[in-house]
Amino acid sequence: MLKKNIYVEKNIEILDLDKTIVNLLHINDIVTIENLWVLNRKKLKELGLKDNEIKQITIKLQLLGLDLNKRVYN
Repeated sequence: MLKKNIYVEKNIEILDLDKTIVNLLHINDIVTIENLWVLNRKKLKELGLKDNEIKQITIKLQLLGLDLNKRVYN
């Protein structure tokens, strides 16, 4: 069973990502952290994100106690 994180249902804007990343995510109907959280690195690459942009997403999620592929940390 997955642990619940209070940020999962929030909008991706709270991650304070670069505008280009946010725009690309919105184009692909990724508007909540949960939509982003379930993706993996390969899927983000397929959406057109570069390695440094994926790293930025990963770091911002980790600061909230989340990681790609639905991982939750305390």
